Amino acid sequence: MDAFEAIKATFFQECDELLADLESKLMLLEQGQTDLETINAVFRAVHSVKGGAGAFGLEALVRFAHVFETLMDELRGGRKPCDTVTIKTLLRASDVLADHIQAAQGLAPPVDEERSAGLVHELELLTHGGEAPPVVEEDEDDFGFTPMAFDAALDEPLADLGGSGEIEVAASEAQTGWRVLFKPHSRMYGSANEAGLLLRELGRVGPTTVSVDAENLPTLDILVAEEGYLTWTIDLTAEVDEKVVREVFDFVEADCDLTVSPLGGAPALEFEEEPPAVLPASDDLDVAALLAKAAGAAPPEAPAPAPAPVAAAPEPAPAPAPAPVPPPVAAAPAPTTAPVPPAQVAAPVAPAPVTIRVDLDRVDRLINVVGELVIQQAMLSQRVLESGLARSSGIALGLEDLELLTREIQDSVMAIRAQPVKSVFQRMPRLVREVADMVSKQVRLVTAGEDTEVDKTVVERLAEPITHMLRNAIDHGLETPEDRVAAGKPAEGTVRLAALHRSGRIVIEISDDGRGINRERVKKIAIDKGLIAPEAALTDEQIDNLIFLPGFSTAAVVSDISGRGVGMDVVKRSIQALGGRISISSVPGKGSTFTLSLPLTLAVLDGMVVSAADQILIAPLPAIVESLTPQESDLHYVGGVDPVIRFRERFLPLIDVAMTMGFRDTPVVPNEGVAVVVETEGGQQAALLFDAIQGQRQVVIKSLETNYQQVEGVAAATILGDGRVALILDVDVLVTDMRRKSGRPDFKLAS
Repeated sequence: MDAFEAIKATFFQECDELLADLESKLMLLEQGQTDLETINAVFRAVHSVKGGAGAFGLEALVRFAHVFETLMDELRGGRKPCDTVTIKTLLRASDVLADHIQAAQGLAPPVDEERSAGLVHELELLTHGGEAPPVVEEDEDDFGFTPMAFDAALDEPLADLGGSGEIEVAASEAQTGWRVLFKPHSRMYGSANEAGLLLRELGRVGPTTVSVDAENLPTLDILVAEEGYLTWTIDLTAEVDEKVVREVFDFVEADCDLTVSPLGGAPALEFEEEPPAVLPASDDLDVAALLAKAAGAAPPEAPAPAPAPVAAAPEPAPAPAPAPVPPPVAAAPAPTTAPVPPAQVAAPVAPAPVTIRVDLDRVDRLINVVGELVIQQAMLSQRVLESGLARSSGIALGLEDLELLTREIQDSVMAIRAQPVKSVFQRMPRLVREVADMVSKQVRLVTAGEDTEVDKTVVERLAEPITHMLRNAIDHGLETPEDRVAAGKPAEGTVRLAALHRSGRIVIEISDDGRGINRERVKKIAIDKGLIAPEAALTDEQIDNLIFLPGFSTAAVVSDISGRGVGMDVVKRSIQALGGRISISSVPGKGSTFTLSLPLTLAVLDGMVVSAADQILIAPLPAIVESLTPQESDLHYVGGVDPVIRFRERFLPLIDVAMTMGFRDTPVVPNEGVAVVVETEGGQQAALLFDAIQGQRQVVIKSLETNYQQVEGVAAATILGDGRVALILDVDVLVTDMRRKSGRPDFKLAS
């Protein structure tokens, strides 16, 4: 990839971030938070997309973003109300803007011109108050500037400019206002921002007098198109707050020298004291030149007669014109403006980024190496332990320090991969809007816990199951507006998407305030489809879980959204592939809640090392409630076969893990082993019987399915300190499998 394509790829990455911010701010507007700061944030996001797109010649994207931006400019100027109709149009416009970006990236087909043009027309109608916009060829540089001819001799300096040119734009003689000194850097032009647009924007705040200092402008043979040679001085005669003035330069303040001082106060900073910023031609400027060419910022061509000025009729020129050269006491303002040498002007570029972009493959390799480091550290500790060295010896103490340091390194590396679930959550509002329109329902999406962090691998694989579940909640869970009103509910249904940390895992909840699960209908459909036997006696929980069976669907008609029996079974398999579980809680007439419980990372795990029939196993620590030695008085047998143990005034099933896993054929005497009480994701408790507990350890997870095959009751594998492979138990499967084999009431699939 060449440098230009690399910059373009970075632009699209930034577009993803801008779209996410745009979506979140539009959702705030929809919730009634129509303050100026939120509107400005929307404007900035669209403006940034437009500016970058212009640099790469993405004309369709620029045209659409320009209309979007124009409406936002009317809103932030208070000239248009931010009402419900406008907000809904802006939400749809953000969707089309995202489609244009996807098309420009080549990730999606070109945007439907009819759809895009229709939305452009709606935006223009809102912008112009319901009237069609006037057909006027826009001249973005028309802020009162009068072009002038100059000598074409390339070896002659542009002395005829006299060091400055001056523009007058309806300036009053009042001294109330601000003097703005504005000197763009090359970075500003490189990011497709234009000084002319900023000056025009400032002119909307109030009457301005603009002068330009062109003393540093070189001859055409050494002129670099994107370099900042000009310094602008603007006198704004309007009683406005300084914050209003600075907001005009909000996007470019880091890419320019900007001074705002009260009009009539201290003289402005003199940038002309700096030497001309003329850079020699070099290979480093090739990319910038390409950007400038794409943006249309080409050097001036041959001289041409100056056309008639198109600026608005200025007031009669005042007799005392501002002097281009300040008085000799220009050193006075130095303390207030703190000029910096040219070498330091570019210095802020380095500390400006707060993040760096790193290929995920590099991070994966780093995590793999750290995982091997953990294994080697465990092996070294095992060797020292087997050698019989005292725990107080220097080697043993050094190993303890190494273990702590290894753990800290591992935690730090894992934190690099940690990513907020916001990246997934922010894709969902558009999905909700589209599905709601398709089924003619009114839906409001509420999100919570967007900053909850989880491993990037988990985040990337969350999008598909969450998408299925949200579509299911809208299509099946929520009633139509008429049915909701008849049931005494608001016509608008609510779907809630929340994330939180719980017991070392991440929990995702998708809930709705709809009709809930009609269990009688679900059971009847399952029987009709042959998914369960007609005589099966099912609990409410078991009936609810029928919707996860392949081929199950409650939709009466096959549509674009549902009805083909594919969806919730895919969700369950996707979550199980991540080492997670899914559970349902439903109240008829009140709504349903689907809970996804997932590991925070797919790389490491805190576990308890246990033994069963000479096999070393790992029990996940987050699932363990307590460990105890079974007493004869606490042991009982249901039907004389299934053992249970008394635990805190409750009886829990006692599962012999070695028997269940097939490690031995005869059960161990319970009071000769150790019982570990565990809790499943569904809240069910059971006691796992092991021979002994070896200790607690953080282990590196290795996929058994990838390297061997899926084994029931085993979630993954790891490598111990002595080099042996140990299996990581799947607690939920063990408990469920035991209940099924014990003959407890459970549904049976039809044969």
